[in-house]
Amino acid sequence: MPTPIHTRFAPTPSGYLHVGNAFSFVLTWLLARKSGGTIHLRIDDIDGVRARPEFVADIFDSLNWLGLDYDTGPVSVDDFYQNHSQHLRLDRYNQYLKELEEKQLLFACTCSRKQVIENAVDGQYNEHCLPLNLPFDAPEAAMRIITPQGQSTITFTDVWNDFGPIDLYQHLRHFVVRGKNGVAAYQLASLVDDVDFGINFIVRGQDLLHSTAAQCFIAQHIPALSGFIKTQFLHHPLFKNAEGEKLSKSLGATALRERRLTGETSEKFYLELSVIMGLPQCTSVKEMLEVFYGGSAPSLRMP
Repeated sequence: MPTPIHTRFAPTPSGYLHVGNAFSFVLTWLLARKSGGTIHLRIDDIDGVRARPEFVADIFDSLNWLGLDYDTGPVSVDDFYQNHSQHLRLDRYNQYLKELEEKQLLFACTCSRKQVIENAVDGQYNEHCLPLNLPFDAPEAAMRIITPQGQSTITFTDVWNDFGPIDLYQHLRHFVVRGKNGVAAYQLASLVDDVDFGINFIVRGQDLLHSTAAQCFIAQHIPALSGFIKTQFLHHPLFKNAEGEKLSKSLGATALRERRLTGETSEKFYLELSVIMGLPQCTSVKEMLEVFYGGSAPSLRMP
């Protein structure tokens, strides 16, 4: 028998959730529930600078408004901070940072974000600190993982798309795995969490293709995380505004919170989403699920 799907919602509390987030959550929920799988709620607050309690609260409010349930994870803002915050798992992430360091796969970098952007070569980090052999405990030092030229091409399975190999040297060169604040960065924390929580199916936007490749690259070098390479992925197209730009959490007009505050019902949202996805008109996620249960999942028209 095939392994049951165990997937996750993994929002970042760096702003109010928008319709693009909602679409990803709905698609995740439909695929999991149709297969009899389970869903874990993981809130990625490793970026303590941008994460705020009101954004965490918005995650619970948005899931409730959308009618999306899940099986494991925090049930409230207080429960999240007391029992589920990524900052409670720093020792776990540091364990793997140490392993990468021992394998001589890391180097220290003191370049500022501005310096990286100004000195970029073909849009990528220019390797300024790679040959300097700076100590990892140097002031303002981040840790970057070495993605060697010609040796950092990654291939993974996407259930709807064939994106082909991704060369990290060309697309996400020497990405950061520990920030200057001494805290593990997103690529490592997300990977470790997915492995620890047994996630085997990940739905995410196509803007995270290179992140998927980066996480697979790390997993290839750490035996305890190597199971991540067998994960199934679905990278969906992104919602865009009228100008063709990717929706941002900073765009208040697209925020689910704005819709709730104006009294808009989730029924109206689902009617709009049904049209976008090429489904019969549905006023709830449960109605959408009935479409999925009525036969094989339709060939969705993606935004």
